[in-house]
Amino acid sequence: MKAQTVDIKDSTGRILCCTIFRQGGKKLLAKGHVLSEDDVRLLETEGMCRVWVTELEDGEVGEDQAVMLVASEMGCGALEIRLAAGGRANLMATEDGCVLVDDELLKQINCTASVVIATVPNFGFTRAGQRIATVKSAPFAVAAAQLEAVLTILRERGPILQARPIRTPSVGVLYTDPLSGDRARQLFENIMRQRLERFGVTASYVLATVEEESAVLRGLEHLLRPKPTAVLVASTTAPAGPEDVIGRAIAQLGSHMERFLAPVEPGNLLLLAYKDEVPIVSAPGCFRSAKPNVVDLILPPMLARYRVSGWEVACLGHGGLLA
Repeated sequence: MKAQTVDIKDSTGRILCCTIFRQGGKKLLAKGHVLSEDDVRLLETEGMCRVWVTELEDGEVGEDQAVMLVASEMGCGALEIRLAAGGRANLMATEDGCVLVDDELLKQINCTASVVIATVPNFGFTRAGQRIATVKSAPFAVAAAQLEAVLTILRERGPILQARPIRTPSVGVLYTDPLSGDRARQLFENIMRQRLERFGVTASYVLATVEEESAVLRGLEHLLRPKPTAVLVASTTAPAGPEDVIGRAIAQLGSHMERFLAPVEPGNLLLLAYKDEVPIVSAPGCFRSAKPNVVDLILPPMLARYRVSGWEVACLGHGGLLA
C-alpha cells in the first residue's frame, strides 16, 4: 500500500488517506472512501486540485471487504451485519436475546495484526437493534495472507459469538419460608417482578409453600409439569448446600445437581440443578434486592434455552465481584 499526493484527475478508484472537509468544517468525504468519478467532480467544484490517496497492492485486501469477511464468519444466530465507516463492520441483534462469546477464540483472533473484534460480555442480555460486536480492520488494507489465516481459524473453531434469541420464555417461581410460603412471596414478589422485567419476562407460574422437604418437592413437581424455560426458588433461608431442605427436594425429583457455590458476590450460595432440560435455580438472598447479582448473570442464557454448565458458573469469578 503506497500513500501519495496525486492530481485530482488521477485519483479515481484510489482510497482517501484523510477526511476531506468543506470550508466551515462540514465533512465532505471520509478517510478510507474509494473515490468515484462523481467524487472527483465534486472535489473539483470545491476547488481542490490535488489529493492524498493510497491504492491497494498485490496481496492486499481493502478494509471494508476484510471486515465483512470476518464478520460473516465470526457470528451466528439472530443477528445482521452492517458495514460502517472507517473499516468497521457492526453485528446487530435482530431479536431480544442472549449473546454467547468464546473468550479464548476471541483473544486468539485479537492477537493477529490484521483485525480486532470487540463484543458485549458473555451471557449478556441484548435488545433487538443493539450492537453486539464490532470488527475493525487495520487502516485501508490488510495482507491477504493474514486475513486468510484469521478466516481459517474462524471456519475451523468458530463462531466466536452466538446471538441466541429469547422467544416465548416461561418462568416458574417457588417462594419458600420455614413458617409460611406467603411470607416469602410478600417479601420477594416485587423484587422478582423487577428482575424478570429487565429481560422482558414475567412469572408464568407461581407457588408459595412452607419450607419442608415434601412440600417443596410437591411445589417443584407442579411447576415443572408445563415444562417452563426455568424455575427459580426464592427462599428466606440461606442453604447449607445440596443437603439442605431445598437441595434434598431437588434431588428427590431425580434432578442432576450441576453446581453449588458461585464465585459471584452477591450470589455465592447459588445452587443450580437440571430436571431433564429445565434449570432449577436456588439463589437465597438474591431476591431481597434488585441490585445485580448472580441471577442476572445466568438468567439470560437460560431464557435463551442454553444449558449453563458448572464450569461456566466457575468462570464467572473474573468480574464476579458485582457489589
